[in-house]
Amino acid sequence: MTIHHQGMMFTEVIQPDGSLSVTVPALAEQAVFIASFASGEGTLASTDVSSLPFYDRVVVQWKGEAGLQLHAREFDAGYFTDGHIWAAHAGNLTAAAKGEGGFLTRMGRADTPEALAAEVYSFPAGTAKRGGEILLSVEAEVTAGNCETQVEAQTLEIRDGGDLRTRDLTLQMPSCEVLGDFLVLKNLVEDMTIAAR
Repeated sequence: MTIHHQGMMFTEVIQPDGSLSVTVPALAEQAVFIASFASGEGTLASTDVSSLPFYDRVVVQWKGEAGLQLHAREFDAGYFTDGHIWAAHAGNLTAAAKGEGGFLTRMGRADTPEALAAEVYSFPAGTAKRGGEILLSVEAEVTAGNCETQVEAQTLEIRDGGDLRTRDLTLQMPSCEVLGDFLVLKNLVEDMTIAAR
């Protein structure tokens, strides 16, 4: 099934008993979620998310084996330090609730054909205990599944309680001779400037 929310889309798999439990970072205060099935059937759910204005969110989404990763280096943190938030070090909700740091949520199941996936970085800008810069980048690993192909992706951003902004990306991946290399796309999403509250 595909979950749709404010332009974000990702693939999930329901359990044999028909259930699905997934936590989705909201992109609207009056959040509507649509679940669509390959059969054409679907359902929807909605909820109010009054805390959304306190969070800035950046989403990168793609289809298939794009090899994309979203990285946030909080307050100029170096790569692979505590302040580097990415899929392998996702941060946590407890720190975010205290205004101490952000967290990354990976959406979608990669083990399905032509899967839709997304990574969402959330930072509690409205309650931040510290001010400074958060450096954001999207990185693309050259893999056997994406080398010598075009990768298409999209970013969605919501900041300062404003409107959702989207941006499309088409990236020509390099030769299969450089498997394992990374392309760093620094200007795809804007860095965040955080004021201490």
